[in-house]
Amino acid sequence: MTRFRQMIGCLNVLSGRRARRWLPVLAALAAATMSGGADAAIRRAGGAYDGTWNVVFATTRGNCSSGYSVPFMVAGSRVSSAGGGRVSGSVNRNGTVAVNVSVGASRASGGGRLARGYGAGAWHGIITGDRCSGTWQATRN
Repeated sequence: MTRFRQMIGCLNVLSGRRARRWLPVLAALAAATMSGGADAAIRRAGGAYDGTWNVVFATTRGNCSSGYSVPFMVAGSRVSSAGGGRVSGSVNRNGTVAVNVSVGASRASGGGRLARGYGAGAWHGIITGDRCSGTWQATRN
């Protein structure tokens, strides 16, 4: 867990043109948050990875910004968004996760693994016309 916190601390948030490229994606995904009551109801349903996960993206290749934090919902084997863009995906019993996100012309997909309260993996996509890829880290709220 300490290593995860160090990695998040090292992410640089860029300003200017590169940051503006992520604004439509970020705005739509930020709208995906659900109320605390809905989150509690999902957790009572009993999936091992159920709940709200805060995902931090880092770009390692391409002209896309890093350091953005976005919430996703997991309910049973489904990964989804509550609104503002299309998020679809799945997580299996051993924590392997695959997700597709689209907002306007921007599209990305990723995969990795979730554990009890954290996860990590890689992503790739086309964000505002630029081909980018990188890593992601997640913590369950």
